[in-house]
Amino acid sequence: MTEAERTAADATRTGSSVAAIEQALLDNLFYILGKFPDVATQNDYYQALAYTVRDRLLRRWILSARTYKNTAARTVCYLSAEFLPGPHLAANVLNLGLEREVRAALAGLGLDFDALVAEEHEPGLGNGGLGRLAACYMESMANLQIPAIGYGIRYAFGIFTQELRDGWQVEVSDKWLRYGNPWELHRPKITFDVKLGGHTEHYRDAHGRYRVRWTPARVVRGVAYDTPILGYRTSSASFLRLFSAEAPESFDFEAFNVGDYYGAVEDKLYSENLSKVLYPNDDPAAGKRLRLEQQYFMVSCALRDMLRIHAQTAAGPSTFHVKYAIQLNDTHPAVAIPELMRLFVDEYELEWDEAWSITCRTFSYTNHTLLPEALERWPVELFGAVLPRHLEIVYEINRRFLDEVRMRHPNDADLVRRLSLIDESGSRYVRMAHLACVGSHAVNGVAALHTELLKSTVLKDLHAFYPQKISNQTNGVTPRRFLMLDNPDLASLIDGAIGDAWRRDLERLTALEPLVEDAGFRAAWREVKRAAKTRTAHAVRQHLHLEVDPLTLFDVQAKRIHEYKRQHLNLLHLVTLYVRLKQGRAPGAPRTFLFGGKAAPGYFMAKLIIKLVNSVADVVNRDPDVAGQLKVVFWPNFNVQNSRYIYPAADLSEQISTAGKEASGTGNMKFAMNGALTIGTLDGANVEIRERVGAENFFLFGMTADEVAARRAAGYNPFRCYEENAELRAALELVASGHFSHGDRTLFRPLVHDLLHRDDYFVLADYAAYVEAQEAVTRAWQDVERWTRMSILNVARIGYFSADRAILGYCRDIWHITPLPIEG
Repeated sequence: MTEAERTAADATRTGSSVAAIEQALLDNLFYILGKFPDVATQNDYYQALAYTVRDRLLRRWILSARTYKNTAARTVCYLSAEFLPGPHLAANVLNLGLEREVRAALAGLGLDFDALVAEEHEPGLGNGGLGRLAACYMESMANLQIPAIGYGIRYAFGIFTQELRDGWQVEVSDKWLRYGNPWELHRPKITFDVKLGGHTEHYRDAHGRYRVRWTPARVVRGVAYDTPILGYRTSSASFLRLFSAEAPESFDFEAFNVGDYYGAVEDKLYSENLSKVLYPNDDPAAGKRLRLEQQYFMVSCALRDMLRIHAQTAAGPSTFHVKYAIQLNDTHPAVAIPELMRLFVDEYELEWDEAWSITCRTFSYTNHTLLPEALERWPVELFGAVLPRHLEIVYEINRRFLDEVRMRHPNDADLVRRLSLIDESGSRYVRMAHLACVGSHAVNGVAALHTELLKSTVLKDLHAFYPQKISNQTNGVTPRRFLMLDNPDLASLIDGAIGDAWRRDLERLTALEPLVEDAGFRAAWREVKRAAKTRTAHAVRQHLHLEVDPLTLFDVQAKRIHEYKRQHLNLLHLVTLYVRLKQGRAPGAPRTFLFGGKAAPGYFMAKLIIKLVNSVADVVNRDPDVAGQLKVVFWPNFNVQNSRYIYPAADLSEQISTAGKEASGTGNMKFAMNGALTIGTLDGANVEIRERVGAENFFLFGMTADEVAARRAAGYNPFRCYEENAELRAALELVASGHFSHGDRTLFRPLVHDLLHRDDYFVLADYAAYVEAQEAVTRAWQDVERWTRMSILNVARIGYFSADRAILGYCRDIWHITPLPIEG
């Protein structure tokens, strides 16, 4: 093929003209899917379009990969048990800058871009904020041209699909791979055999050196699948490398031939279980074991892949820490620390001190929780049964670490006990957060308050021992997904007002501030919000068969359901408004309450809260006394894909967690980025959002973290709050009376009893302040111009909470890496 012929072929294969995209789509429909237009379904056309778009981003990915290899570029490796990238098609078209051309090409074929986007099944490879943050950061690293690989597990079934039956959450398997995944590339030659169980043997080699041999009980094979992640209008791309588990031999002919038909495929079934489902129920022992095996499977495959890549440009592992900065996204991948030590000491035969030095300089750890019960611990017996060699390594790390503690703090046995990697206060456990802190050169929190609380509570002793190790990197979210894609009308309005430079540097949104005094701009701002609410109202009518009024205040709480996030506090205010209306009191501002979020399958109280939301909705939405004043909606299966109906439409963002419990929160950022005003406590990133947008543009209520701690220490009595507040009493009594449960007084008794006699998250203590803050919301809403100004200023001042800013902070303070521009 001549150069001219190759250029002509490329113009069709990866060209950006309307004609090239149209022809490429038809070619992919024919050559990849084996279909012709007369018989092609909408999903066939989606797949053909996905391959067409993928071809255009693969050129950028290959160019990036070649550049990184040729320059032996320092690379960030982001280890995470969760990634929630959301649907790929619209995001890739946006980042390629091809939306106009793609829409025109599809129109020429009689197809609609939005209809094909709706065909994509979202990869549910995460549970919530943790996985979405990981995806935001991967996208931002590509955008900022930071060489990066995200490592995780290719779960066959992701986070469950949430359905509602009689108001209860029901979990349905998430079959996201049912029709294949056109965005991934299978790498059958990139495989690693992962050992599990068995025993170790200690011996001396031919040179008299102490060695350990691990003989496993089982071996599972990890196979790589790659998904390119493109930056916004750049030639740079990072990628996710997710591993799927397989058996080294999927069929045992010997077992089959003697009639053991189950035994013939037993290894295949066992192996594939490792990557079958995100977060198996770990209440039973088998679930705990599977979850630990999953975590080890992920990190073993990832580290050995890094070593494989490193060997292409380096003679040995001694410069591993120069090549890689490995970020542990929470404690799930913390077993990577003893695994890297095992690889260095047992397989590469490095001396312990050199191996430990490289390991500590390679890893950094992000903590995402202040809840002690969420800090992972593994029973020593289980850990040793699954990873016998790693338990020995953890013991050796701990022995050396505690010797250092004793040297610096002699005669302080209690400090030694508290710092030990092994919790021996009862049944013995491996403390994974301690392991992550000791084996990393840097540890970070994800909001200023969270980081300070880490230093003073859950990691207090470790901070005292390593006073320079813990720092803050406040979370951020990608504006490409949550503003440009979710809210294109608002993005276009901003472009028209201040230009489009903000799309690459979100802090340029400050140029909007002078426009708060422009009456025409305020009117246009309100029209964009009204249009977004109208779209959401249409979707609610279409999917949930409810009528909601776009002119009402949309009061939204969409996040994982958990008692500390206090959806039940929101409900108590809702019921209070309902009681007032039934009593004939002035309604204030008509409201539509919109809830969304999933409860963990085994979390009874969270599921009961979902049931209560839907039970209250059933009564309120049918009661003629409150018609036009209150409406309640629970949006099922809240995820990245349907967030486009939630964030742009919200007027009020409920960020009402108990102070001191939320690490950061990122939903608060996404709502504010779309012009919603926040009602919230001084918790997580709320503190910094309030500082940035201005206290006058934020509805604050509730106790501070210090006040919560003091009240708990003094002996909090929630029943006294109930006795002293008539409206609170009326709301709880209405729930308890069976008014929202067809007269059944027992249904919500566990929730009401817990609030009255335990109330671990201080719902009743903060109720009065919350209701008062909601009355301030009503007054602000009634002043249309004031509310609009506040909304504009929230967007204008939200730029700090871009994931790009967060990633630049990691690059500067933790990873010590600079952008590597990709030319082409």
